[in-house]
Amino acid sequence: MKGVLLAGGTGSRLFPLTRITNKHLLPIGDRPMVSYGIEALVTAGISELMLVTGGTHAGEFLRLLSNGREYGLDLLVYGYQERPGGIAEALGLAQHFADGESVCVMLADNIFERSIGPSIEAFRQQGSGARVLLSEIEDEEHLRHLGVPALTPDGRLERIVEKPTDPPSSYCVTGVYLYDASVFEVIPTLVPSHRGELEISDVNNHFIEAGEMSYDVIGGFWGDAGESIEAYYAVNDFVRRNGANHC
Repeated sequence: MKGVLLAGGTGSRLFPLTRITNKHLLPIGDRPMVSYGIEALVTAGISELMLVTGGTHAGEFLRLLSNGREYGLDLLVYGYQERPGGIAEALGLAQHFADGESVCVMLADNIFERSIGPSIEAFRQQGSGARVLLSEIEDEEHLRHLGVPALTPDGRLERIVEKPTDPPSSYCVTGVYLYDASVFEVIPTLVPSHRGELEISDVNNHFIEAGEMSYDVIGGFWGDAGESIEAYYAVNDFVRRNGANHC
């Protein structure tokens, strides 16, 4: 399995902090945000990684990460997304890197208290299809700004609804997605959303409709440090007190 770490986007929700740098290079605790995603993947047993970024600050990742050896990687390659075309489009840039293997895709602004290793191992045992990580969210207003799964009474995933007015469950889809190589056949079939982007929720719903999607509900803290200024500082406060990626 190979890792794909997505560190693009304009970072407009963290403006003006992102006026002079990519949001994933902002500090969380005592180090750059992007390093937590690399740590999460490496400690879960992934040693080959593609980092996809874009914009005018892309070169700063190379200066920070170099060849990735300092972070425990055997191979680190870079992809460049020329415009904000969506998470699914960014993932599509990794097709040649994946070279027929399954992938663990992670949004680089997602911070987890606990290791994602058990979910990655569960997907290895699953063998095909897709798997997503869910987190329980108590605040219904917060759920209205996230991707929310609808579940059947017996707990099967029925669909994922983006930014629902009436959230169909108390869970959200976090920024970790596990796919077999068929995901690169799905992406070219997608139709851009009203935002003009290829949406990862459409990829996930494809696997759900095919009956090939599993999920885990993660324990511990999960935060999207790029969601807003308030979320960025909340994640920062948590990591300073408690750390992240605990096994």
